[in-house]
Amino acid sequence: MSVRLRLKRVGMTKQPAYRLVAVDRRTARDGAELEILGTYNPKDKENRLIIKEERIKYWISCGAEPSETVKSLLKRHSKVSAPAPVALNNEKS
Repeated sequence: MSVRLRLKRVGMTKQPAYRLVAVDRRTARDGAELEILGTYNPKDKENRLIIKEERIKYWISCGAEPSETVKSLLKRHSKVSAPAPVALNNEKS
């Protein structure tokens, strides 16, 4: 199973709020999550991003890949660094 860290939309119409969740890569945007890792509210000036740092580090260490949006949020708030892409070794015949 391939795990991805991404945002799940919650909230009312025209009042977006998101949960940062760990999900199976094949799950729909608002599908079932494995674990809720935090919240992101773009309308709130003070508490925009609230995360569980240790759990995000755990999922990343287990091989979970953050989505592009989650990478940029983590980088911008510098709470947890996203892993660098892994270079594959080319085998020579």
